[in-house]
Amino acid sequence: MELERLFTDSNIVKSAEDPIQIVCRYPETADREIVAFCASALAFGRVKTVMASIEALVALMGPSPLRFITTFEPADAQRHLRGFKHRWIRDADIVALLWMLRQMIDQHGSIEKFFSEGRGEVTVSVACQLESFCTRAMTLDISRAYGRVPRTPGVRYFFPRPSTGSACKRLNLFLRWMVRRDEPDPGGWTILAPSALIVPLDVHVIRVSQCLGLTPYRSSGWRMAASITDSLRDLDADDPIRYDFAICHLGMAGACGFERREKDSRCPLRGLCRPAPRRKRSIQAIR
Repeated sequence: MELERLFTDSNIVKSAEDPIQIVCRYPETADREIVAFCASALAFGRVKTVMASIEALVALMGPSPLRFITTFEPADAQRHLRGFKHRWIRDADIVALLWMLRQMIDQHGSIEKFFSEGRGEVTVSVACQLESFCTRAMTLDISRAYGRVPRTPGVRYFFPRPSTGSACKRLNLFLRWMVRRDEPDPGGWTILAPSALIVPLDVHVIRVSQCLGLTPYRSSGWRMAASITDSLRDLDADDPIRYDFAICHLGMAGACGFERREKDSRCPLRGLCRPAPRRKRSIQAIR
């Protein structure tokens, strides 16, 4: 049960610098889903830069993100967000995102209800739900944020679709935060069960998962994320991605030696992983 031990030892919000620390500040679901969506949207790049960008955005929102969004006007926001930059994301892209969130809430009452509108049968996969959510989101007005809308507006980066092969890492991270109700995730949404979630795929999860033999795929994308989730589902069918936080931060800490000179000398799963060759291993080995 080595993975369980890693989960127990590492699955604590305060154990590592992570955007979830900011999301957990908001006790009300209506506020939390807004902060969580924005925080997950900006969760790419160096951790310190990610945290700084999110902190700057939530500071602008003030104590009630819901009130901020429901009164949000692009023309006013452009002045306050002028100069905002996160990697290649610019101020107009953030204005467009916030304006889209206002439209979702104005039309449906919450981001959750906008997400669930295209749900159809309760058995539909998360991939189909994300496909519908992102497709419908990109039909919302963004002209008031951009003026003349670019051919490829930056806000599209926040709404990737599984059908394009994208792993949809940031959207799956958002769903993990809002659906799971256990350390480290605060939850709040009721439209999905934790069993339906897909692991948020990033370089750290990929490295550790390949090292543990959780996926046969070598190229990152939706198929790899789904295959890792399927392997974790063999460990816990009801909540497969409860291991995500621990796995990700093991990689972030540099403890995984997959295809590195130090191999598994620093890995808490030493002896179970195979940091050099790629080969599929039995899930029983990491229970």
